[in-house]
Amino acid sequence: MTQMELARAGKTTQEMRAVARQEGLAAELIRQLVAKGQVAIIKNRIHKKSGFKICGVGRHLRTKINANIGTSPRQKSASQERKKLAACVKYGADAVMDLSTGGDLRLMRRDILRESTIPLGTVPIYQAVVDTVRHNKSVPMMKAETLFEVIEEQCRDGVDFITVHCGVTRKVIDTLRKHKRVMGMVSRGGTFLAEWVVCNKKENPLYEHYDRLLDIAYKYDVVLSLGDGLRPGCGADATDQSQIAELKILGELARRAWRRNVQVMVEGPGHVPLNQIEKNIILQKKLCAGAPFYVLGPLVTDIAPGYDHISCAIGGALAASYGADFLCYVTPAEHLRLPDITDVKDGIMASRIAAHAADIVKGVSGAAAWDKKMSIARKALDWKTQSSLSLDPEKFTNKKTKMHLRDKFGCTMCGEFCSMKEMDKFL
Repeated sequence: MTQMELARAGKTTQEMRAVARQEGLAAELIRQLVAKGQVAIIKNRIHKKSGFKICGVGRHLRTKINANIGTSPRQKSASQERKKLAACVKYGADAVMDLSTGGDLRLMRRDILRESTIPLGTVPIYQAVVDTVRHNKSVPMMKAETLFEVIEEQCRDGVDFITVHCGVTRKVIDTLRKHKRVMGMVSRGGTFLAEWVVCNKKENPLYEHYDRLLDIAYKYDVVLSLGDGLRPGCGADATDQSQIAELKILGELARRAWRRNVQVMVEGPGHVPLNQIEKNIILQKKLCAGAPFYVLGPLVTDIAPGYDHISCAIGGALAASYGADFLCYVTPAEHLRLPDITDVKDGIMASRIAAHAADIVKGVSGAAAWDKKMSIARKALDWKTQSSLSLDPEKFTNKKTKMHLRDKFGCTMCGEFCSMKEMDKFL
C-alpha cells in the first residue's frame, strides 16, 4: 500500500510521523493532508538508505529546496557529480535530481542512491533517449516500450520521484503551433517527447498509457512529478495559451493518480514576470486541486546570466509566499554552462533564503521564531549564537569574516559607534 492509500485507511505511518516531527505539526494533520493529496511524502518504498532524511512537500509544511546535478555529453565526471551531491547535502538541499546525459547513466544514478541521504529524483526520458541515440538512432526512433522499461528500472533502483512530461500531448503541441512563442519549448524532456509525437504522428505514450505509469508508481510508491514541458523560457512567453493548456491536463492527471492512490506533485514555470507570479500560483492550485506545486525559480528577468540564482530567489520567494511548496534551485551557471560545486552552493543558499522568507509570510511553524532568535543574538553582539543560527555558519566564521569580527565592543563596520551599544547608554 502507498502512503496515500494508508492515510485514506486512517493509518499513520512512521514516515508521516517523521514528517510531523520535522515540521512541528501533529501526525494526524499530516495523515489528513497526505490522504487529500495536498502533501506528498517523497520516499520510494524500497529506498532503505541508512540515515535517509524523509521529505514531505505541500500544504502547511516548510518550503522545500531541490538541487539538480548530473553529467552532460561534454562533462562526464561521475566523481565531480558525487562531490556536488555532498555539497547538496551539506548546504541544506531537501532533495536532489540526477539529470545526467553523459557517461554511464546507470552507474551515476546508483552511486547517488548509495550515497545520498536525501530523496533522489530523475527524468527517465533522458536515459531512454540517450540509450536510443547510442544505438545510432534518432529521438523519434525511441520505442515507447523503452521509455516504460527505463521508468520501471529507475523505480526498481530506488528513485524516490520522477519527472514525467505527460501533458505534452498532440493537442497541446497544436496549441503551441497556433500561438507562436519567442523561445518555443525549453524543457529538454518536453522537447524530446514533442519531437517524438510530431515525427511519429502518435500520442505521447506517457499520456496515452498513463495507467501503466500509475501501475509502476503505485508498485514502488514513487511520487510522480508531473512535468511542465511547456514552461515559459522567457518572460514574454509566460502564462500563455500553451502553458495553461498543459496545466489543465496536468490537473486532470493529478486527479487520476489520486484515484489510484498515487502521490503527485505538479511542476510549474519557469520565467515569469513579478506581476504574474501570484496569478500562476493561484491558477495551479485551482486547476490541480491543491496538489503540491514544484517551481523552477521562477526567474523574474531574462537579462541576468551569471546572477540567475538571484533572479530565481526573488521569484521563488514570491511564488512560495503565494503557495508554491517546492523550489528547484537555479545556479549562477544557468544559461551558461554545467555548474561547478561553488555554483551548487550558491544556488542552494539563494533558494533557501527565498524559501525561508516565504515561510515567515506563510506562518510556517518556527520560521519567524528563528529570525527573532537571530535578532536577539545580534543585539547582544553574541557572535557564536549568530553563527549557529545563520543559514551558512561556514560563511559567517570563515577567515575573511573573522578578521572583521570583534568581541562585545562590536565589529569593524561601526566600531565604537555601534548603534546597539550607544542605545544601551540611554535606553
